[in-house]
Amino acid sequence: MTLEQLQSEVDAWIKQYGVRYFNELTNTAILMEEVGELARHIARKYGEQSYKEGENKDGLADEMADVLFVLVCLANQTGVNLETAFANKMFIKTSRDADRHWNNEKLK
Repeated sequence: MTLEQLQSEVDAWIKQYGVRYFNELTNTAILMEEVGELARHIARKYGEQSYKEGENKDGLADEMADVLFVLVCLANQTGVNLETAFANKMFIKTSRDADRHWNNEKLK
């Protein structure tokens, strides 16, 4: 699935099931909430925290999908084509960082 297809699928879902997009500020707050839930799973699975009794240990992929869904909502409602934006960002990062990380002693 391309990013453009993903944006179309989310838009169709919103129109069919979601009634309308939440406003941009609400979706930004929801995005921060979802990123926090993702961070909690990362801290428990790969960090020094442990899962609480009864807590879902298999929620990492779901939280990543939640972050992606809300990010796509924000892109759709603000007119951002994620495919174009991502391609542009990769060009910038590649141009700027072509040797940067290879020359970083901290990564060796």
